[in-house]
Amino acid sequence: MATQVMTGFDGMDAGRSHRDRVQDRIRERNLSLLAAQQRARRGPTPEVFFAKKIDNSRLVKAPDPRRMQEMRSFAMAMGLLLCLILVYGWQHFSAIEYGYSIASQKQELLKLQEANFHLRLTEAQLNSPGRIDRLANQLGLAAPTPGQVVRPNGSLDPNAPVLAEATPPQMR
Repeated sequence: MATQVMTGFDGMDAGRSHRDRVQDRIRERNLSLLAAQQRARRGPTPEVFFAKKIDNSRLVKAPDPRRMQEMRSFAMAMGLLLCLILVYGWQHFSAIEYGYSIASQKQELLKLQEANFHLRLTEAQLNSPGRIDRLANQLGLAAPTPGQVVRPNGSLDPNAPVLAEATPPQMR
């Protein structure tokens, strides 16, 4: 018997767990509190509720012109406010979009300027007289001998003076 008291084991709760016993005690406590609250609310007489069905389908609402005018002016004010908010939002998001566009175009401009710089550097390297002379020697070309160069004006002397000629424009 002493062992049964120490472990809390009695014949009635033999097959139930400790959690089940605790839940039963909580449930009993809640039910007793609920019953006490209901007794305190009721007073001496019991409460009785009746369900009553009301048919409002035949009722017609009378028009109120003043209320309609108030609703129209409220709707107009809200519409105007909505339009202002939409215009503000449109401007705001357009400004953000243009900002991103400008930033991307600036990046593209920097890339193009960098490419232009590299192309000018390459052009200067390709047009250097020393490189052209080396390529000509590799291809077997040599410097021209005197009399080998013919000028468009017909003179053989490269140091001969050339007269400037002007031709008048032709009318068509």
